[in-house]
Amino acid sequence: MIEFHVPAGHRGAVPVDHTVGRTAGLRRAAAIAAIAAFGLSACANMTDTQRRTATGAGIGSAVGAVIGGTQSGGKGVRNGALIGGAVAGLGTYIWSSRMEEQKRAMEESTAGTGVQVTQTAENLLQLDIPSDISFAVNSAQIRGDFRPILDRFAQTLVQNPAATVQIIGHTDSSGSDAINNPLSVNRAASTRDYLVGRGVQPSRIMIDGRGAWEPVADNSSTAGRAKNRRVEIYVGEAARQASAAGQQQAR
Repeated sequence: MIEFHVPAGHRGAVPVDHTVGRTAGLRRAAAIAAIAAFGLSACANMTDTQRRTATGAGIGSAVGAVIGGTQSGGKGVRNGALIGGAVAGLGTYIWSSRMEEQKRAMEESTAGTGVQVTQTAENLLQLDIPSDISFAVNSAQIRGDFRPILDRFAQTLVQNPAATVQIIGHTDSSGSDAINNPLSVNRAASTRDYLVGRGVQPSRIMIDGRGAWEPVADNSSTAGRAKNRRVEIYVGEAARQASAAGQQQAR
């Protein structure tokens, strides 16, 4: 049996209103979500992407619960946890000809930019977008070099209505969690809003922010911190969505 211990001041907690009852409720919600996340991530038959996604779902629930609780008490805790956890839900996806076309289009449009375009083991199209073309330090404003990539990405999404999108924002560790957690969400939100402004339905896009929780490089160096300030985009086409889209186009 695995025992989980969440120490006081655990990394990832967001400062909240110090009202006794509300704080206790927030801590309980965050702890439960975190325990569920790490319990899921311990499943032996999960792929690396699924394990990271499951952990993120619980972290999203915890952070969402805390943020929601600071805004509207107990009800906010519940709603924030639901929103945060829903972002990283696991699903079964297919790799259709439309997904392959989308991958080729993004490979062509991002060539030489440092953006990595890959197909995951779960048949998700993954785009890793580094900070040198996405966001400056402490900023959620989209850089000019990022715009043409998002323009082309929006076109591929409009052409593939069966696909849904998850956008996950990340930060380096140079700031506190009180800064990094909302900043990572704001970066994902900025990316979503840009796509929506180019014709992608907002209902197809879910966002999440992981703060400095998931570094891909060493935060002790300037180059490492730059790699950690990033946005990850996942595109998936579920079988039922693909079937519905096909029937709609056939009419």
